Amino acid sequence: MEPDLFTAAAEERQEKDPAGSPLAVRMRPRTLDEVVGQRHLLKPGSPLRRLVGEGAGGPAGPSSVILWGPPGTGKTTLAYVVSKATNKRFVELSAITAGVKEVRAVIDGARRATGGYGRETVLFLDEIHRFSKAQQDSLLPAVENRWVTLVAATTENPYFSVISPLLSRSLLLTLEPLTDDDVRGLLKRALADERGLKDAVALPGDTEDHLLRIAGGDARRALTALEAAAGAALDKGEPEISLTTLEETVDRAAVTYDRDGDQHYDVASALIKSIRGSDVDAALHYLARMIEAGEDPRFIARRLMISASEDIGLADPNALPIAVAAAQAVAMIGFPEAALTLSHATIALALAPKSNSATTAIGAAMDDVRKGVAGAVPPHLRDGHYKGAAKLGHAQGYVYPHDLAEGIAEQQYAPDALKDREYYTPSRHGAEARYADAVEWTRKHLGRRRS
Repeated sequence: MEPDLFTAAAEERQEKDPAGSPLAVRMRPRTLDEVVGQRHLLKPGSPLRRLVGEGAGGPAGPSSVILWGPPGTGKTTLAYVVSKATNKRFVELSAITAGVKEVRAVIDGARRATGGYGRETVLFLDEIHRFSKAQQDSLLPAVENRWVTLVAATTENPYFSVISPLLSRSLLLTLEPLTDDDVRGLLKRALADERGLKDAVALPGDTEDHLLRIAGGDARRALTALEAAAGAALDKGEPEISLTTLEETVDRAAVTYDRDGDQHYDVASALIKSIRGSDVDAALHYLARMIEAGEDPRFIARRLMISASEDIGLADPNALPIAVAAAQAVAMIGFPEAALTLSHATIALALAPKSNSATTAIGAAMDDVRKGVAGAVPPHLRDGHYKGAAKLGHAQGYVYPHDLAEGIAEQQYAPDALKDREYYTPSRHGAEARYADAVEWTRKHLGRRRS
């Protein structure tokens, strides 16, 4: 690590008085063996173990890695362990504050350290998804030539946020959300450890269970909430953290949801798929997560309108009007009242009969058009209102359906290449059953009898 004067002074104070640091900082693992969770990344011979010197170097040295996972799963912690455990030169940058100038300075320093002292450099770049394409491009020569070993962290899908050349030169390591058992073990360690609360307060089972719900798999959030609740309990002179004290200290569970990242799309996808699967309770859960995270209600309403046609369609013709009305209401009232309207529409759509016939019908028709299966409009359907149209045979022989008793004429409407093509295949779900009967009757009277 190469801290500046102020960083060095802060770290020196922290070492002399660790109690002044947040609990989450004090409880940072010092070795890979102390890391909670992520066992799949910590096996012998893994890239992370090789980064700290547990493995061969030289031509088979450790690769650059990109750590991808939700907040609180240990990305920064793993980098911290690498910085403490390795004898390599360790430099840390944040994509929030650093730019190309800072990256180039690190690379120049790494080349000097390698050439002059034979010392390798590990560069930890936090939140790499915030780097522009040009900024990420500036890393490529250093990574490709191993002037630095890059350890980059991101909460966003790197396939969307990291340039392909950098991905191809690095190993992508996916961090999983911590399990309740992982977080529970971390809490017990923090309660008893000399670096933590030193058994100053106890954590009863019911309080621990609620703390795990609040944490949502985020170690940092769990330790932050524990520290706040422990402080409140000690101020009251209580020997243990009661559920009431925890609830008073932590108002609500922070939702694991990044409106600009993967969670935005993943939770929205789960909402729509739950509606499609008619699981009203799951749909309401995902809706609540989006609302609590402050998602734009108009975005939610747009997804519901799409779902109404994509997954319900004519099985319940009222689904689309309900979704459209919800979107209009949401635009007018906003949160918090819009939550009621979105709930109304979500419940209606989840419990409606389902049909994707409108989706498959237009998909099949567009597929033919894209393939060039089209053909000329039949002459009797062409516009006949302009002078000379009759001489061309346009609109000649067209039968006006309203002149017939049944209101339908046996004549060809589609181009010749498509005259026998049937795109719409109705289901027998809900109200679409009557459309199924109608399409069978109309095709018969149009002279398109199935063989």
